[in-house]
Amino acid sequence: MSTVEKIQRQIAENPILLYMKGSPKLPSCGFSAQAVQALSACGERFAYVDILQNPDIRAEMPKYANWPTFPQLWVDGELVGGCDIIVEMFQRGELQPLLKETAEKYKEAE
Repeated sequence: MSTVEKIQRQIAENPILLYMKGSPKLPSCGFSAQAVQALSACGERFAYVDILQNPDIRAEMPKYANWPTFPQLWVDGELVGGCDIIVEMFQRGELQPLLKETAEKYKEAE
């Protein structure tokens, strides 16, 4: 399986997915920590991929997503954005309903 196929499968299998440095419990950069904080505050479960443990994904993802930096939040197969966008959406009250609707949609599908 190619790296791009792996990325596509991860995005397809996880309705709320964060590509980040480190893990939600131990983020390895301030931007990933802020993104995790905003996502956690929304109360929905989310999957993550530690790009530090997956150098192939770290190298390929910016090209695949056409987004140069990490973290990257993917919701329902779409790139939402990075740390600034995640935090901004959270502060505006836009992130919570997006994650809630996505989580509910996939609970119904199970």
